[in-house]
Amino acid sequence: MKLCRFNNDRLGLVEGATVYDVSGALDAIGATRWPQPPGDPLIRNLAAVSAAARTLRPAAHGIPLDNVTLHSPVTAPNKVMAAPANYRAHIDVDTADPTVSHGFHDKQLAGMERPTEKLGLFLKANSALAGQAEGVALKWLDRRNDPEVELVVVIGKTAKDVPADKAFEHIAGYTLGLDTTVRGTEDRSWRKSADTYASIGPWLVTADEIPEPEKLTIWLDINGVRKQQSSTSLLLVGIRRLIEFASSIYTLYPGDVIYTGTPEGVTPIKPGDRVRIGCDAIGEMELAVR
Repeated sequence: MKLCRFNNDRLGLVEGATVYDVSGALDAIGATRWPQPPGDPLIRNLAAVSAAARTLRPAAHGIPLDNVTLHSPVTAPNKVMAAPANYRAHIDVDTADPTVSHGFHDKQLAGMERPTEKLGLFLKANSALAGQAEGVALKWLDRRNDPEVELVVVIGKTAKDVPADKAFEHIAGYTLGLDTTVRGTEDRSWRKSADTYASIGPWLVTADEIPEPEKLTIWLDINGVRKQQSSTSLLLVGIRRLIEFASSIYTLYPGDVIYTGTPEGVTPIKPGDRVRIGCDAIGEMELAVR
């Protein structure tokens, strides 16, 4: 199932080039009161919402996908986590560029086989979260800004100290991510947390539709030119271990987001550019840069 948030908080079921409005399924979330349970309400109630969406689908109004605006399918994660330097070629190729490394990151990563295991995950501000409709609003225009395509894992239920062999039981689904970053020597969580620097979308694909998430192709184009393309089979720290690793420190809640890492080929963007990202099992998302 592909679920999207469209046209200012409508819930859609995506089938091919059509979005079916199943917003009535949101009633399955029910009322909440303070204190709000941690996590994203939609993801926390995903099973009930999905069942209601299936019931509503036969009578649902269909809208051409090209005629809707798409927003982040996750609205209230408890945290947005990301794996640094999780593809070998990204380390070997991109950090050799001084405009990327700034004489710092190449030295930091030297000799590390699995940097995520050494450096840990970093956090992006929840306020950086955005969808296709919001695009990317660049900050620090006097510095290099790079978009980085990533497969994003969305946690489906509360998880703590999850062993790797149980990790997939805690995944709600997958989506595409654009981890936008400004280059420099500041901490990653600062350079990657400006508003709109954590794009996800175009929709959530439920985990049952992607049984082998570590065998996917992801790619990124800038103004129609391919810049990044790789396979998630090349992740240095795979999805199971990322969840095991993250849950050993954090309690993970429904809707928590894990950016799994970006491959080689990072290229700077400027206002007016169009960034298009894709994955064979998810779809494509285009973001306007301003």
